[in-house]
Amino acid sequence: MNFVEELRWRGMLHTMMPGTEELLSKGEMVTAYLGIDPTADSLHIGHLCGVMILRHFQRCGHKPLALIGGATGMIGDPSGKSQERNLLDEATLRHNQECIKKQLSKFLDFDSDAPNHAELVNNYDWMKDFTFLDFAREVGKHITVNYMMAKDSVQKRLNGEARDGLSFTEFTYQLLQGYDFLHLYETKNCKLQMGGSDQWGNITTGAELIRRTNGGEVYALTCPLITKADGGKFGKTESGNIWLDPNYTSPYKFYQFWLNVSDADAEKYIKIFTSIGKEEIEALIEEHRQAPHLRALQKRLAKEVTIMVHSEDDYNAAVEASSILFGGGTSEALKKLDEKTLLSVFEGVPQFEVSRDALAAGVKAVDLFTENAAVFASKGEMRKLVQGGGVSLNKEKLTAFDQVITTADLLDDKYLLVQRGKKNYYLIIAK
Repeated sequence: MNFVEELRWRGMLHTMMPGTEELLSKGEMVTAYLGIDPTADSLHIGHLCGVMILRHFQRCGHKPLALIGGATGMIGDPSGKSQERNLLDEATLRHNQECIKKQLSKFLDFDSDAPNHAELVNNYDWMKDFTFLDFAREVGKHITVNYMMAKDSVQKRLNGEARDGLSFTEFTYQLLQGYDFLHLYETKNCKLQMGGSDQWGNITTGAELIRRTNGGEVYALTCPLITKADGGKFGKTESGNIWLDPNYTSPYKFYQFWLNVSDADAEKYIKIFTSIGKEEIEALIEEHRQAPHLRALQKRLAKEVTIMVHSEDDYNAAVEASSILFGGGTSEALKKLDEKTLLSVFEGVPQFEVSRDALAAGVKAVDLFTENAAVFASKGEMRKLVQGGGVSLNKEKLTAFDQVITTADLLDDKYLLVQRGKKNYYLIIAK
């Protein structure tokens, strides 16, 4: 498999330094690194393009290094940012590093004895004992201020995008990242740095530093920043980032994110975020264009990414949970949902609280759904709908409007799900 060709047809190639493609096509194993910001203990889907690049790189027989930016994470990268970042302490940093490695292990082979097994490195390990004087002498003297000032990331900050300008700390960031490249070149024979297109300035500073310190020849490759077809920011929703950690974003919500992307985005994302081959993707795109209403692309994309990040069981549970909300589903399927998924599925539906004691004694449905919880405006309205078969409790048709409901009917010993008509859901919480 040709790595550059693979990225090219997938739309994952933005810029390459001259000679990069030749380096990778010699048939020899190349070592490359890509930096990951450790400011949280989980990756989010904004990191996924970079992670997939490392995955393709390893599948092509090369050796990937995932660099956790522990030292640089303590400072903050000015690229594309209008504010400085919060600084991390070492305990938080180590915790985040372990969590990130666990997530990366689903994409990369760290543990085999293959010569191209992946490695996780942390720049804090080689920066923590580096004194400021040594850094100024060994690194600072090689790169001029004029060279650093010319970078886009610096210019944007200096020309008024941030009211406070650029701190010295952030200004030195490109030297720190440049030193990472130098260190990995000297200790791991790393000849290629990869990253998002906003990192080009920092990456080329590293290449320049290597050239000026020891005359070494290294290369660079960047991927485009992922955007949505409507110009919106990829991976951000109203509730924030889409995380890979199921405690932050449930597998159901994760699956729904991919399932709900637009047709244009689905065509782009299935190339970037899955390992499906070119011919199969082209066939899927054609199938989707013939019958877009079936959403074949979105379904396959959501399946592949959910299984890769979570598991097949999580994917199956997400599909089943989706069918409860959109396709009917059964009371058995509803009862199988854990509380977290249940709340994810019915997030945003009207909720009512009722007394647990009242339910323990038993309440007629007509009283519960009109007086205790205002699901229906009146008893008459409810009676009509029940007679027409239009009311369900926990996905089972309500046959009598005076049916007695007790705590035995609760899902997870806490919830009742009422459905009025096809699309109106209400969640009743016993407290």
